[in-house]
Amino acid sequence: MKLANKVAIVTGGSGGIGLATAKKLVSEGAKVVIADINENGGHKAIDEINRELGGEVLFIKTNVAEYEDVVYLVDRTVEVFGGLDIMFNNAGFAKPVPLLQHDPANDYHPIVAVNQNGVYYGILVAARKMAELGVKGTIINTASVFGILPGELTFTYNATKAAIINMTSSAAMELGPQGIRVIAIAPGRVNTPILSPYKDFGVWEQMVSEQMRSTLTEPTEIANAVAFLASEESNCINGTCVNLDDGYSSFKARLFV
Repeated sequence: MKLANKVAIVTGGSGGIGLATAKKLVSEGAKVVIADINENGGHKAIDEINRELGGEVLFIKTNVAEYEDVVYLVDRTVEVFGGLDIMFNNAGFAKPVPLLQHDPANDYHPIVAVNQNGVYYGILVAARKMAELGVKGTIINTASVFGILPGELTFTYNATKAAIINMTSSAAMELGPQGIRVIAIAPGRVNTPILSPYKDFGVWEQMVSEQMRSTLTEPTEIANAVAFLASEESNCINGTCVNLDDGYSSFKARLFV
């Protein structure tokens, strides 16, 4: 197993990409902490993993928008499992709202608090702990193709994902001497509940068609890539954003079908 005895934290781990990744990391031998603000979902995720895979897993209720929550998360992980090798800063959300209809209190500040500040806290606290323990760990941050490309209805989400890409490369530059890698991933359109609101806008079929394979990417496909990036097999990948978008960022429509 590629990640035998490694210790990993997955934020936003109660569902979607987070849960799929937690399962994949456990299957590769890692001890995994699921961190999520959704307490019921977190406990269900742990039960599901125990039922399907066994392994060593723990749930810690965490609001990544609160710095002290992230400090507790990392400290408790080290207390229980003895270290920290992998930090997957995955928690995030989007609200599709036209820019001219924005209420900053609802459509800007809460998204920045989770998507951007939460990743910053995760990078900072995990890196400090890894450096303290002398661990040559890996920090992986969930960005998006919409941190690279413009997109309608998700102005704030896009801005936070762009920030994550730059935070990743900047952190990698500073943490490289400590042997800590920092990588971002940029999924395209993934089959998770975050996309559900778009069904109400009548653009669902077009969204699916803009993937290279004309289908949504499954969370397990993202999880497989994250597990690879967390492993020593990817040691030459650092400070960059890896597109996991099934060609979305380079493909828009076929001339011939």
